[in-house]
Amino acid sequence: MQRIPDAAIRRLPAYLRWLTECQQERVTSVMLGQATGYSSEQVRKDLAYFGAFGTRGVGYDVAALREEIYHILRLDRGVRAMVVGAGHLGTALVRYVDQGHQDVQIMALLDSNPAIIGSQVGSLRVESVDRLEELVHEFGIGIAVLTVPKEAAVTVADRLAQSGVRAILNFAPVAVCTHYPDVFVQPIDLTLELQALSYFVGQREQHTL
Repeated sequence: MQRIPDAAIRRLPAYLRWLTECQQERVTSVMLGQATGYSSEQVRKDLAYFGAFGTRGVGYDVAALREEIYHILRLDRGVRAMVVGAGHLGTALVRYVDQGHQDVQIMALLDSNPAIIGSQVGSLRVESVDRLEELVHEFGIGIAVLTVPKEAAVTVADRLAQSGVRAILNFAPVAVCTHYPDVFVQPIDLTLELQALSYFVGQREQHTL
């Protein structure tokens, strides 16, 4: 079986977002590429991993392709997630999803701070992290978002993996689940991203001198 590159999977949500907003009945790979920032060749290659969805010279049926990508990403199965860490970032994510982003449902928000356990954030009540395993099984959690301090991230991630979670979005600046090859971890370090962006600011300033 052909292994699909992670990068191709990551581009699919961008295609889906544009197709969801598109008002036309048919689009070409050129149109889809220009709208999402990729080349038409890249679009065709990405989609070809999953089947033949378009017609040469005609393009793609927007509704059909949208449904296919939705199915490929398993969004039609009702993906359930939990957020561990009810600080500023964790609560902001919960409120953002509460505003109508229902493709992935956040079912639980956990924290270890007794001062905030029991408080309400959007539609969720903050639960104790002691209930992590119980809630993973109760809600059938497939994805976890880690917004805990660096010191707690590895331990919490291991608990998530052992309880059955198979994908983790990790905002803590530390590698987690290194001993769990069947758990997919997506690290997001906002500090590193900002530092990298500073390079492009410097490049622009050099060109204006």
